[in-house]
Amino acid sequence: MTDYSPSRRNFVKQSTLLSGGLYMAPHLASAFDTTRDMPLEPVELGWLENPENTRFGGVTLGVPWPKGQLKQSDFLLTNNVGKQIPVQSWPLAYWPDGSIKWAGHAISQPDDLQGNWKLIPGKGVRPEKEISVEETSSAIKVDTGLIQCTVDKNGSAFMKSIIRNGRESLKNGRLVLLKQDGVLGEDEQITTSLFEGEINQVTVEQNGPVRAVIKVEGKHQTPEGDGWLPFIIRLYFYAGEANIRTMHTIVYDGDEERDFIKGLGMRFDVPMEDELYDRHVRFAGKGDGIFGEAVRGLTGLRRDSGKAVREAQVKGEKTPPKSTFPESVRSRLHYIPAFGDYTLSQTSSDAFSIRKRTASGHSWLKSGFGDRSRGAGYIGGPAGGVAFGIRNFWQSYPAQLDIRNAHTENAEVTMWLWAPDAPAMDLRFYHDGMGQDTYEKQLDALNITYEDYEPGFGTAKGVARTSEMQLWVLEKTPSHEAFNALANGIETPPQLVASPEYLHQMGVFGRIWDLPDTSTPKKAKIEAYLEDYFEFYKGQVDDHRWYGFWDFGDVMHSYDFDRHTWKYDVGGFAWDNSELSTDLWLWYYFLRTGRADVYRMAEAMTRHTGEVDVHHLGKFAPLGSRHNVMHWGCSAKQLRISTAANRRFYYYLTGDERVGDLMREQINAVATLKEVPPTRKVSSKSVWETDDDPHHVYAGFGTDYSAIAAAWLTEWERTGGEEIKEKLMNSMRTIAAQPKGFFTGGSRLDLRTGEFEIQDRQRAGASHLSAVFGLMEICAELIENIDMPEFKAAWLQYCELYNASDEEQEKALGNALGKLNLGQGHSRLTAYAAKQKNDPQLAARAWKEFFGGAAGYRFDKPEIYEVKGPEVLHPVEEGHISTNATAQWGLAAIQCLGLIGNELKE
Repeated sequence: MTDYSPSRRNFVKQSTLLSGGLYMAPHLASAFDTTRDMPLEPVELGWLENPENTRFGGVTLGVPWPKGQLKQSDFLLTNNVGKQIPVQSWPLAYWPDGSIKWAGHAISQPDDLQGNWKLIPGKGVRPEKEISVEETSSAIKVDTGLIQCTVDKNGSAFMKSIIRNGRESLKNGRLVLLKQDGVLGEDEQITTSLFEGEINQVTVEQNGPVRAVIKVEGKHQTPEGDGWLPFIIRLYFYAGEANIRTMHTIVYDGDEERDFIKGLGMRFDVPMEDELYDRHVRFAGKGDGIFGEAVRGLTGLRRDSGKAVREAQVKGEKTPPKSTFPESVRSRLHYIPAFGDYTLSQTSSDAFSIRKRTASGHSWLKSGFGDRSRGAGYIGGPAGGVAFGIRNFWQSYPAQLDIRNAHTENAEVTMWLWAPDAPAMDLRFYHDGMGQDTYEKQLDALNITYEDYEPGFGTAKGVARTSEMQLWVLEKTPSHEAFNALANGIETPPQLVASPEYLHQMGVFGRIWDLPDTSTPKKAKIEAYLEDYFEFYKGQVDDHRWYGFWDFGDVMHSYDFDRHTWKYDVGGFAWDNSELSTDLWLWYYFLRTGRADVYRMAEAMTRHTGEVDVHHLGKFAPLGSRHNVMHWGCSAKQLRISTAANRRFYYYLTGDERVGDLMREQINAVATLKEVPPTRKVSSKSVWETDDDPHHVYAGFGTDYSAIAAAWLTEWERTGGEEIKEKLMNSMRTIAAQPKGFFTGGSRLDLRTGEFEIQDRQRAGASHLSAVFGLMEICAELIENIDMPEFKAAWLQYCELYNASDEEQEKALGNALGKLNLGQGHSRLTAYAAKQKNDPQLAARAWKEFFGGAAGYRFDKPEIYEVKGPEVLHPVEEGHISTNATAQWGLAAIQCLGLIGNELKE
C-alpha cells in the first residue's frame, strides 16, 4: 500500500487549516485489527431521500474507514458516469493505531444528483471556484466564487454585507430578541425591549477549498448595554454556491419569572432597486404550494395592464418597459397601493396565515391560509434578491417570516424562530412545589406522580435550543419551480450516507448489530415487530402533536388509557428525555435499515435531547434532567441524560460541529456531581460526600460510568490525545480491580487521573438501570478498542450474571443479587457474553430471556388500534406500549440478532 506518512510541518499546517487532506493522529495503542486487511474499495454513497427538485448548495457527511488502512489521504468522489466531484475531507475520529476511523467529506451541490456516488482515497480535483477566507483584525471575508460575505468581528452586524456580481444584495445581518418583563393577562403593565446580538468572538473553524465554517459567539444586548441570552451562530459556505446555511444556538440564562422571550430570530436588509411592480414576494406553503405577489400589483385592475405585463409579473419576470403600458394604467400607477409589509405566521403545527399591509400604521389584509408551511420566503426583483427560510418551520412553531418596507430602498427581513405573533415564551415551572420542602416529602410525592421535585431545580436556566436557517443570494426572482426547489432544500436538506452494508462491514458502534434478516420465521417476526414499534412512535408524533420550539424531537414516557392520551401532565411520566435509551434504539435501527424516516426522527431527537434536556450553564451544567412535564423540570440532574453516547451517531454521520461541542462539553461533566450528587435523597451522605477533597467525586459504575466513558472515549477517538486515553484506561483498570468488579456499584473517582478508589466492601449489588443508558454499547466499544483483559473479564462477568439464577450469582459473587428488573432488556448483555465466550448455552439463555418478556413485551405482534368518537378530541392510534419497554425491546432485539442470531432456534 502507498505510504501516506506526512511531514511534521505539513501535518501541523493541514490539521490546523482542515483544508483537504486527512492526517495521522498521535500514536494510539492498538487493540484489535479486524479490518486491517480489508482492501480500500470505493465506498458507494446514496441520498437519504430523493433529491429531485431540491436546491441545497452543499452537503457534509461522515464515512468510516477500515482500521489500519488510512493514515493520510486526499479523496476523490465520482458520480455514476465517472465524473469527479471536488470533495473536501478531514478526520473526525481515529482508530487506536492512529489510522483514520471516520472522515468528514463536503461537496457543493453537483449538477447531476442521480445515480451512485463513489468515494475513495486518491488525488481528487479542485473546485473551479474555490472558497477563499481572508481574516483581518476587524472582519473575515469569505468568497465562494459566487458571493462575497463580510463577517464583522465587532458590533451587532455579524453579516455586514453580501455581494453578488458586484451588487450588494444583503447587508446588516444581525440577531434580534424581543423581551417582555411580564405576561399578558397577569401583569397590568408590560415592557417590551429590543436586543440585538453583540459579537464577542469570531472563529474560522474551516477554510476550504470546498467548505468554510465561521463561528460567531456573543450575547444579545440593548443600546444601553444590558446583555443576556448567549448565542452561537455558525455560517456554512460551499464553493461556487450562493447560499449560506446557518446553525443558530441560544442558551437561556435569564430569570424565567420575569424574562419572557417575545421574539427571537435573525434580521437583515435587502437593497431594492426595481420598480415597485417588479418587486416580488414569495412564501412557500405545503407541498408545492406558493404564495406569490408583487409589491405593487398589476393584475385585477379596472384597467387592463396587458397580457404581457400581467404574465411577466405573475412569473416574477421583469415586466415590459413602462412606456409600453396602456396609458390608462401608466398614468395612474401612483394610485395603485404598494404593499410593503408581509408576514407568514405559523403559530401552531397545523395552521399558518399570510397577511400584508401597505405600511406601519395601516390595517393588515388577510392574504392566505394553510396548515404546514415549508418556512421559506423571498424578496427581490430582476436586479436581485434574497430567498430565506427556517428548517422545521411548522414542527418548531411558533415561527414567523416578516418582510417590512419592501416599498422603500431597503426591505427588512426577519426570520423569527419564536414568532412575535405568539404569546411570549413562558419557561416558569408549572406548579408551586405543593409544600415539598424536604427530601422526605419529595420522595413521598414521587410515589404518586413519579415526579422528583426539589425547590430551585426545575429552572430553565442553562437549557439551549439550536435552529437551522438558510439564505440564498439570487440574481433575480426565481421561477416558481426554482423557488420550490429552494424551499424543499430548506425543509429537508439532502443528506449523503454510506449504506448499512458498508457501515456494518466497518464494525462501527460496537459490532453488536447486524443487517435485517428474515431468513427464518422467528427472525422475520422480530424484524416485523421492530418496524411496527417504530411506525407506532412515528405516528404518535403526529397524533399527539409532539411539536414546538422546545418540544420537537422528544417523545413521551407513559400512556394514560383512561384519557386516551400520553401522561403529558403527570409529573415524571411526561417527556421522555432519553429514558432507557430511546435515542440509541432509533440510531441502531437506522444503522441497520438506512431508512430516511428513522434517520430524521433520530436526528430531531439528537438535536432536542442534547440541547433542551441538558443545562449548558449555571449550577447544573452540563448535566441533563430526568423525564418530567417540563424538559428541565426534574431535580434528578444526571449524566445519563447528557451523555455523549446519544450524540456520537449523528456527529460521525454528519460531522456536525454543534453536536461536537455538546460531546466535548461532557468531558469533565462528572465533576458536577460534587455539587449535585445523584443519590443525595436516598443514600448515606458518607457514601458520596467529597467536600473535603476537591479532586474526588463519587460516581456509579452504571449510568454514571457509561456517560463518563462515552465522553472520554469519544474525545480520544476525535483527538488521539494521550491524556484522555490514560484517564479512560485508568478508569477501566480500577473498575476491574474492584472486589466485585461492576457489581461493586461505584467508588470515588480521581478527577485528575480517572482512577477509582478500590473499595473494601465485599457484598455484590446491581441496579436494573446501570446498563440501560448506553453502558452495554460503550463497553462493547471499549473492549474492541482497548486490549485490557481484566476489564473485559469484569464486564463479561456482569453481562453473564445479571440475569443468572440466584445459585449462579451466589456461587460467583458470594451473594445473590435479589430481584432485578428489566430482564428482557438485559438479554442483550447475556447475548454479548455468549458471543465473546462462544457459549451456546449462554446464547440459548439469552434468547429465552428475550422471548420471556420480563419487564418488557411478550413475543406477539404489537396490539395497535384506533380510538375515535367522543372519547377523544380527534382519532388517534394507541396500544399497550410504553417507551421504556419499546426502547429496551428494540435494543435487545437488534443486539441479540447481531450477536447470536445464528443461535436462534425455531
